[in-house]
Amino acid sequence: MAVEFDKKFFSSTRGKIILSLRNSAKTVNDLAAELELTDNAVRAHLLSLERDRLIEQSGMLKGHRKPHYLYELTAEANRHFPKSYDSLLNRILSVLRRRLTPSVLHGVLEESGREIGGGHSAGAGDSLDARLETALMALSELGGSAEVVREESHIVIKSNCCPFADVVAENPEVCRLAEAMVGEIVGEPVREHCDRNGLPKCRFEIEAA
Repeated sequence: MAVEFDKKFFSSTRGKIILSLRNSAKTVNDLAAELELTDNAVRAHLLSLERDRLIEQSGMLKGHRKPHYLYELTAEANRHFPKSYDSLLNRILSVLRRRLTPSVLHGVLEESGREIGGGHSAGAGDSLDARLETALMALSELGGSAEVVREESHIVIKSNCCPFADVVAENPEVCRLAEAMVGEIVGEPVREHCDRNGLPKCRFEIEAA
């Protein structure tokens, strides 16, 4: 079941456990004392959070009679926390635009995109379909939700959920970063034709045989 990390969730007992484990791994006893709950109540919440793949056991501590398991957040849980990258990226791009020529700024964004794409590159012998799937995963990790559409003369990766939606309005050049990333992953010429009117929509055309 999908869990949304919002104000309502963090006011719940499960949310408070997540916030507590964000600071450090803890035992049932630690959490029970911190939240003023019984051990059994904490265990019930931990079992639910384990089922949702938000926490996991990470070791144990020696106890007087038996060891105590430590619990910590999973990588999946950490990805759910709200990020403030959009405002930060807008500020950085604003400074770069004042200091760099347009061609140099575009080069920086393209090089950054290729570097990000290089971290997701599929195997050298992988099929184009496999490389396209890797590109979709990379966009998803950035916050997008894309799909592959095959048109008459080319292949298109399109999404109605732009991962840089809050940045594109002020800095449309950021689409070059995504274009370079997709091109690096699929290993084919890519051209972005994103719709930046209203809610931005991604469109990357791939000129593949």
